[in-house]
Amino acid sequence: MRSRDGDKSYLRRYCTLGIFFFSSLLCADEYFISYRFVVKDALFYNESLQVSKAMKKCKGSPSQTTILDYNHKTKLKDILLSNDEKFLSYISKLGIFIKHNEKTTNMKNHSTTILTLKTTCFKVDFNDNFVRISALK
Repeated sequence: MRSRDGDKSYLRRYCTLGIFFFSSLLCADEYFISYRFVVKDALFYNESLQVSKAMKKCKGSPSQTTILDYNHKTKLKDILLSNDEKFLSYISKLGIFIKHNEKTTNMKNHSTTILTLKTTCFKVDFNDNFVRISALK
């Protein structure tokens, strides 16, 4: 069936479906995430995860994506901490900087290893059951 302007109704339906699919990518929130893990003398010393919502639109295109369980938590930091193993394996693929320092004084060895994910912008899409996170490059 044709409408008055000559447009076919099924074409309008597919355009609406396409807009709905791509709007999830366009309407996702953007967050800056940084991570740091410190080991001193082969013992866990410190871990910090910083999450803040971007005030301006980040430049770049989504490169790699991971999906985390939502568990109906309100803050992204809580979601990342509850899915820590999956998130750490994901950011290790993005590129973690490793700094290792080792020194010996008075016949005692001291070592410090620091793993750091520099502040990176992520596109985050919250759905009913999961969260889709994509790093922007």
